[in-house]
Amino acid sequence: MAAISFLGDLLQSISDRGRGLIAFGRDDPAKASVAEVVKLCEDLISRRGEASGVALARIILDRYDSFGRSDRHDFLRRIALEFGADHDAVGSAIAAYEKAPSRATLGRLHEAAEPRSQELIRRLNLARDGTIALVRMREDLFLLRDAARKADKPDAAVAEAVDSLDSDFEHLFASWFNRGFLVLRRIDWTTPAHILEKIIRYEAVHAISGWDDLRRRIEPPDRRCFAFFHPALLDEPLIFVEVALTTTIAAAIDPILAHERRHTDTREATTAIFYSISNCQKGLAGITFGNFLIKQVVEDLCREMPALKTFVTLSPVPGFRAWLDRERRADAPQGLTREDVEILRALDQPDWHTDKAKADAVKKALLPAAAYYFLRAKTPRGKPVDPVARFHLGNGARLERLNFLGDVSPKGLSQGYGLMVNYLYDLAAIEKNHETYANLGTVSASLTVNRELRQNLPPARAVALAEA
Repeated sequence: MAAISFLGDLLQSISDRGRGLIAFGRDDPAKASVAEVVKLCEDLISRRGEASGVALARIILDRYDSFGRSDRHDFLRRIALEFGADHDAVGSAIAAYEKAPSRATLGRLHEAAEPRSQELIRRLNLARDGTIALVRMREDLFLLRDAARKADKPDAAVAEAVDSLDSDFEHLFASWFNRGFLVLRRIDWTTPAHILEKIIRYEAVHAISGWDDLRRRIEPPDRRCFAFFHPALLDEPLIFVEVALTTTIAAAIDPILAHERRHTDTREATTAIFYSISNCQKGLAGITFGNFLIKQVVEDLCREMPALKTFVTLSPVPGFRAWLDRERRADAPQGLTREDVEILRALDQPDWHTDKAKADAVKKALLPAAAYYFLRAKTPRGKPVDPVARFHLGNGARLERLNFLGDVSPKGLSQGYGLMVNYLYDLAAIEKNHETYANLGTVSASLTVNRELRQNLPPARAVALAEA
C-alpha cells in the first residue's frame, strides 16, 4: 500500500507540474462548458507530453464531476458521437490488408478500427484517481443509455453510439480489473471504519441494519467476510462475500442472521455457506469477479480449516415470482398444471405463508414449478431464466436443493415467494459441470431437485425478458 501511495503522490506531482505547461487560450477551465470540455478531450488525445496530459486529464475529470446530470449526459452523448473511429482510415487499412495480408497490415487495420474514445478513456485514466472517476462515469452512461431507450422518439444513431461507448469502457475495464490485479482481503472488526461503512452500504442481498448487525456477521469465529480490492481503488471494495461456518447445509436465512444463535466451534465446522455475494461498483457491470472470489475464498478456507468438506450457497431467486405470476396468468402455463394454478391462488392472499394449511398446500404446487423454472425455463439464448442460477451454474456449481420459505422477509417474498436454493460447489466436479453447462447448456442438479419436476409437461418456451 505504501508503494501505491508513493505512485499516487508521484502522479500528483507530475500533474501539478504539468498544469504549468498547458496554455489553454480560453477562460478558466473550471468554468468550461460541455462543448469546451469536449474540446479539451480532443486536446488530450492529440498531446504527446506525459506531464501536460496527466494534468489535462485531471482538469477534464474535475470539470465533469462538477456538472449536473443533464450536462454529464450531454458530454457523454458528444463523446459517443464524435469520438468514433476514422472511417476513411479504416477503409484505407482494409484495402491495404486485402492487397497484402500480413500481421503488419492487420495490426494497422486493428489500430484504425479502434474508436478514439478508447484512447480518451486510457488517457483520462492517467490522472490521479482517474480509474474510480471513470467507473462513476460509466454509471452515468448507464443512465443515459436507459433514457435513450425510453425516449418517446428514440434516436437510433445516439443509441448505437452510446452502446458502442459502453463497449469501450467494458473492454478496457476487463483488462484493468483482471484477476492478476485483484487483492483478496478479509473484512473483520479491525478493518478501517470507512471500509466497514461501505460494506453496510453495498450489501445487496440481505440488508445490514447497522453496526451491531454488521458485527454479528463478521466478528464471531464462525463467520467470515472477504472482499476483492484493486490497487487503483484502495478503499473501494469491488465485490464481497459473507460466509457462515456450520455443521449442516442451511435451508433458511433467518437462523444464519439471527441475533441470538448458537455459535459453531470452528473445529467442528464441516460446511461453509456463502449466503451473500454483493457487487459494489455499478460501473463495473459485466466485469466478472464473483467466480474468482468464490474459488479464492474456498482455497483460503481449506488452508485454514482442512475439516471443511462442503461448500454451498444459500441463494435468493430474484426472478422466480415474476416468472411464476406470468405463468399463472397464461392461457397455456408452462411448468404448471391447472390444479397447480388453482392452488397457487393462495399466493394472492396477504400473509399466506403464516397459515400452515395454506403454506403446505402451496408448497406441493410451488416446488414442482420451481424445479421447472430452474431445469426447463430458458432464455432465447438457451440459458436458465434466473440470473443467480446463470452465475453459479456457469461457475461449475450444482443445483442442490430447493428451500421452501427459506426467506420470509418482505424482500424474499416479493422476489421469490420466499424460495431460496442451495448451489453446491463440489470441488471434484466443478470443471465438469462448468464444461457441460458452457458447451451444452446442461443444468447440473441433484436427484432431489430432479424428482420435484412434474412429468409429461408441455415443452418449455423461451422467456424473452430474462436477460434484460
